[in-house]
Amino acid sequence: MKRLQIHTLTKDQKNNIILVMLVLLIFLLMTILSPRAFLRPANLKGMAVQFPEFGILSFGMMIAMISGGIDLSLVGIANLSSIVAAVVMLQMGDSVFSIVLGILAALLIGALCGVFNGFLIGYLKIPAMLVTLCGLQLYSGLGLAITKGPALTGLPEAYGEIANGSLIGEIPNTVLIFLVVAVAVAYLMRSTIYGSHVSFMGTNEVASKYSGINNLKVTMYTYIVSGLMGSIGGILISSHYNSAKSDYGKSYTLLTLLIVVLGGTDPSGGKGNVLGVSLAVIVLQMISSAFNILRVNSFVKTFVWGLILIGIMLISRIIDTREKQERRTQ
Repeated sequence: MKRLQIHTLTKDQKNNIILVMLVLLIFLLMTILSPRAFLRPANLKGMAVQFPEFGILSFGMMIAMISGGIDLSLVGIANLSSIVAAVVMLQMGDSVFSIVLGILAALLIGALCGVFNGFLIGYLKIPAMLVTLCGLQLYSGLGLAITKGPALTGLPEAYGEIANGSLIGEIPNTVLIFLVVAVAVAYLMRSTIYGSHVSFMGTNEVASKYSGINNLKVTMYTYIVSGLMGSIGGILISSHYNSAKSDYGKSYTLLTLLIVVLGGTDPSGGKGNVLGVSLAVIVLQMISSAFNILRVNSFVKTFVWGLILIGIMLISRIIDTREKQERRTQ
């Protein structure tokens, strides 16, 4: 009976179980190898502050990938949004109103970048990889032109509290923001017409078109939502450092790709789930923290991320091929 229950688990459920086991395994290994450093409150709080930054960016990547595309411009959107927010706050002065206005400006920039990406991909039919890769350079370049190189500092202290403060006990605000965004994205993808349309389009764009779905509209919405995820991530990054710069989070592009694939999102489109991505975020944050504690070279860390990404895609391809062969033989 137990074998039957395990066999009837979906691919996403199996993947999520594996991710939970990875979290427990990494935690166990680090408590054995370096318990004092890994379990100290400062390290745990540091992880809690950092993972929502690239975690929210990963949701944007996940949505784009489910649609059959990809969004490599997220880090550029994040930095440009935070730079515009910083300019607004510096011009308006140290007040709650200036912070609110800066955040709204950041969200607007994220949405506009999404409109630009979506138009080129959905209307002009330019491949998403090319559009968003060029977008990464474009948005980063615009941010650099605004800042002229150095970081924009002198932001309101209250703005820094968004990422570094805590409203409920010792739980960082970033964790609460991450949970709210995760629930919102899960609802959007599972309980709305848009969610079913984007999954259908990602599975088969031609069939989606002939079934009456407006693919252009779905694509536009997809990259607008992805752009908003980028701007929220940018707000958290700039709040964390209480400054804005065009090259913050350089490693996050590769990291978000790794997270969404590890989280069970199909690179070909059509499939993905928020729980899997959230678990993958925690796994990658714990690995990153372990590397820092064990003093692993940053170049080696980047190499390992790439190696893991390739390995996951190979394993996923092998599993998919075997499942198809089993279906044919039944």
